[in-house]
Amino acid sequence: MTTPPPPKRDQHPAVVKLRDRRAASLQLRVADWITKFAGSMMFVYIHAAGFAVWMLFAEKNPWPTLTLVVSLEAIFLSTFVMIGQNRQAEFQQLKADHDFREQELELKTNTELTRAIHRMTAELHRRLLDEPERPDGDR
Repeated sequence: MTTPPPPKRDQHPAVVKLRDRRAASLQLRVADWITKFAGSMMFVYIHAAGFAVWMLFAEKNPWPTLTLVVSLEAIFLSTFVMIGQNRQAEFQQLKADHDFREQELELKTNTELTRAIHRMTAELHRRLLDEPERPDGDR
């Protein structure tokens, strides 16, 4: 098993959080490794070669044991596909939650800035309009 790469400064905080949580669990690291391997061309090559050898040398027609093995493998692989989908959904939810919090904070900050500008503008307006003119023509 390889350790995850160090966090990058340009990565989304949800990515870093999820990667750290998955790195802390042996079970999740194994599932990630299997999912990554099962989605590779090496997996396809190994299976194509293994099935060819099995069909030619290990068992005669109609390959009942091979059928059983392939069916069981399909069950497990579909489980790993679902694990990958759950992981992706979890990441999307973490990212959406983080982005929502950041956008709410930005909206609050912008609202506060807009109100402060409004107050300053109103105060300037009041001072300029309410001050009597000085004799020299200045305000």
